[in-house]
Formats: sequence, C-alpha cells, structure tokens
Amino acid sequence: YRIKAQRNLSQNFLLDFRLNNKIVTSTGNVKDHYVCEIGPGPGNITRAILQNGAKHVIVIEKDRRFLPALELLADASGGRLKIILGDIMELNLENILPKNLAHEWEIHPPPLYIIGNLPFNISTPLIIKWLRFCSVHKGPFAHGRTRLSLTFQKEVADRMVAEVGANCRCRLSVICQYLCHVDNLFTIPGRAFFPKPEVDVSVVRFTPRIRPLISQPFEIVNKVISTIFQHRQKFSLYGIKNLFPKENPELVEEIVQRTKINPEKKSFELEMEDYKALCDVYSEMCNRHNNLFNYMYQIHQKDEYPLDADITDEL
Repeated sequence: YRIKAQRNLSQNFLLDFRLNNKIVTSTGNVKDHYVCEIGPGPGNITRAILQNGAKHVIVIEKDRRFLPALELLADASGGRLKIILGDIMELNLENILPKNLAHEWEIHPPPLYIIGNLPFNISTPLIIKWLRFCSVHKGPFAHGRTRLSLTFQKEVADRMVAEVGANCRCRLSVICQYLCHVDNLFTIPGRAFFPKPEVDVSVVRFTPRIRPLISQPFEIVNKVISTIFQHRQKFSLYGIKNLFPKENPELVEEIVQRTKINPEKKSFELEMEDYKALCDVYSEMCNRHNNLFNYMYQIHQKDEYPLDADITDEL
C-alpha cells in the first residue's frame, strides 16, 4: 500500500507475525471472545486476532489511509471484523462495545479484550483516562472488568509495575496498581518496528481489581499522589505540606498523626496502605473544609487561602 508512517501520529508498525501473535496470545484466550483493537494500522495484529479465533473484532483507526487494507481484512473475515474510523481519545467505548457482553463486576471479567499497539504520544494520557473510567465503571469498563493489553515505551512500562522502594516508582505506578493488577508481559526491541523507534517497547496487561486498594474518588487519589510525588527526592512530609495552605500547619500535623505514616520516607518508599490512609483522611478533611480540595499550592501558596469559603459569595 506504500503507506509511510507519520511522525506526528507516532506511528511504528510491528511487521513480524510471530511478535504480533505473541501480543495476542499473551493477552489471554481470545477464541470466541470479542476483541477491540486500538490503532490497527495496516492490520498486522488484527490478522493475529482473527487467526486466534476471536468471535468478533472491532478496530478503531484514526488514519484513513489504512482503510483499504483493513477493508480487505474485513472482506476476508466472514463478517467478524468491524472498522470504526475515529480518534480513540475522543470516542466513548461504552457506546461502541456491545451491551450484551456486560458481566457483573464482582463475578468475572466479560468475554472482551482490548488490545493496542499505541502511539507513544497518546499511550500515557489514554491509560490515565481509562483508569479514571475504571474507578467509576464507565467507558471500557461499563461492561465489567475488561482486560487490556497495550504497548508502552519500556521505561513507562517499568514505572507502571515498579514496586515500593524502586527508584522508578512514581505517581503512575500507584495510580495503575491501586485500580488494576498490572503485568509487564514482555519487551519488544525497537528494531522490530518500522520505522525503528529509539526505545524498546513493552506489552502491559491490566486486569481491574474487584475492589480498588484505595476506595476514595479518583480525583482525591490523583491529587494526593500527584502532590506528594511532585518532590520525589524529598521527605514525603514536604509533599504532604503542599496539600494545605501554609497558614494551616495544624492540618499537616493532623494528617500525619492520624495516618501514622513515617513522614521521613520519600514518596516512592511509602506503601499502598500509607497512600490509602492519606487519601482517606484527606477526603474527610475536604468534607470538613469545603474549599480545601480546590487548594493548589502552585497557584495559592503566596496568598492567604480561606478553607471554608462560602461558595455562594462567588456566584
């Protein structure tokens, strides 16, 4: 088809069928299951999905140049392949995936997999968006605990699975792990792609937990974790202080005492239980002080900030 990869779309194609097949088989048994593939490009992984016996495949592709190749696959698939032209960052999978696939969250995952060799420029924003959906059982997770197998730059994948104390543990590590079981399945050398990227690529599988390790709303968890990891080489106390206005040091003392964390640990040394305790207490504090959650130290640290502002005064 003489289609050149577009750099502005971060396109890198995996041409080796054995590796495409490995991505599919490592995901799970797709036979007689529904599969949604993100960014199929010329359809290399799509072929492997079909050959492994998927009952029905939905591919979502932004670049219309690949339509002829995908339409040929659809013609040869016996009605098993549906093509959707669109941007996955803008589409709502809840409206695209068949509703009859839905299973109760607590029982077992639905007969559905999402697979994607993602462009580097959308991979992290997309998984953060989907993890937010996972926390409220919407989007790809409106049908239940949908399993994902997606590609990321190796260093990003390493962060996703980083354990407590690992130097690469970061906000992304905690966000991924509190909502999902995360497995770094295998790494593909950059030379296997065309055009060759400057980094290696890892395939990561996400299986949503029946119950998240932190029960607070995603916005609370994300704010607490992001603020504390902002200064990862300093004591976590430094980040905790930034959750509160400087004129309220008593709240810093309260959250440290109530959570019983060691404030001299660094952000990547805190256990998931520590972050759970911090989120629980911070959420309760936000309920007590109606303006606390809106406090952003980057914006408000130089000014006096009213914790209990009457929001009607601003209307």
